[in-house]
Parts: sequence; structure tokens; C-alpha cells
Amino acid sequence: MMEQRRDAAVLVFDADDTLWENNVVFERVIDDFLDWLEHPTLDRVQIRAVLDDIERANAVAHGYGSKVFLRSLGECLERLRERPATERERREIDELAAALVAHQVELMPGVADTLDALAGRYDLLLLTKGDREEQQRKLDACGLLHHFDAAHIVMEKDVDTYRWLAREHGFDPARAWMIGNSPKSDILPARAAGMNAVFIPNDNTWVLEHDELDPADEGVLRLKEFTDLLRYF
Repeated sequence: MMEQRRDAAVLVFDADDTLWENNVVFERVIDDFLDWLEHPTLDRVQIRAVLDDIERANAVAHGYGSKVFLRSLGECLERLRERPATERERREIDELAAALVAHQVELMPGVADTLDALAGRYDLLLLTKGDREEQQRKLDACGLLHHFDAAHIVMEKDVDTYRWLAREHGFDPARAWMIGNSPKSDILPARAAGMNAVFIPNDNTWVLEHDELDPADEGVLRLKEFTDLLRYF
């Protein structure tokens, strides 16, 4: 049965953990870090809570990306061991996180074909946040940029960012849809800016991107997979 088509002129896409896997690599590094740390009294859940608090503060102060993540791991070690990290410990943390630098962009299933179909019907924009150099490397490697009318890398994705995006490209927010996996960065601020949103959850979404969505909000379409977009757009 054909699903009801959504009124749309512009589709805006998140990148990390929507178009390709990202946070799963950070989670693997965190698992290795927790194994390596071997705290004498705190368990893994307690250590992770400390790390989450540090990451939350550093995201506000320093932004996102691998460099900030490494900073957070070092600060977590120092807080738990109550002393500065040694040069050897910093080298070992760098070695644990080497996979972040070497990681290749792995597209979600069906992303390229889905974007190819949607690009023939809508204006497509890409909006990603984080370290500019790091995000640009992913954009250059993904092989998807030809689908988009423009790609923007921003420091934060809040309501002002979405309002700026609408002004920059001259579109009516009511006929635009933000598509992403993060309630905090993709769905809630887009809705606050008057846009609609498509929530495609990812099991590996960063814990700091979690937030509650209103189940009664008819402006949010919830899908299981990226390819489901073709049933509605």
C-alpha cells in the first residue's frame, strides 16, 4: 500500500550516524579505554558516567570531534587517578584512539540509491556539526556530495542554526524536513525552528544526543531505516 506523501520542497540531512556509521567507532574506543583503565573501585558503568560528564562539559567548551574526544579521555584518566597523565599514558590513549583517524566512511544500507531518487524530486541540503577539518574529510570521502545543493559544517545544531539555514537558502521551514538520528541536534531544534523532521534512530547514537520526543507531535515522522524515506517522499 502506498504511504501518504509528505508535502516537501527541501530535505535537509544529518551526516554522522544518519548517512554513515560514526559513533560506533567511538564506542569501541571507549570500551578499550575502560578495559585499559582498570579502576580499583569503580565499575565500567560508574567510569562511563564520569566520562559522559566530562564529554558534556567539553562539548560546550570545545565542540565535537576526535580531538575533543581524546581530550576527554585524558581528563577522565586524570580525574579518576587524581594526578596528571604521564607521557606514556597519553601515548597509550592516542594508540587506543588510532582507529578514529584510520576509520573509513561506511555508508548506511541504501543511502546512495535513496539520495539518487530523492535528488530528482527535492532540493537536498546536508548539515553536519563538528570539527571542520574532520567533517570535511568525511564529506570528501563519502562520495555523496553530488546529490546535495549545498553542504554546511557548523559548530552546533540549535534552533538558530536551522533558522539561519532557512534564510540562507530562502526556503519555507514548513515545507522543509530535517532528517537525522539525534533528537537533541536534528529533531527538536528543527521543530522549534518551524521545520518538520524525520527521526531515523541509530542504536549507536551518542548518549549526549539523546532526548525525549513528543509521541503526539505530527510534525515528526518516525522511520526504521533510511530507505523508508522513499515511501513518504
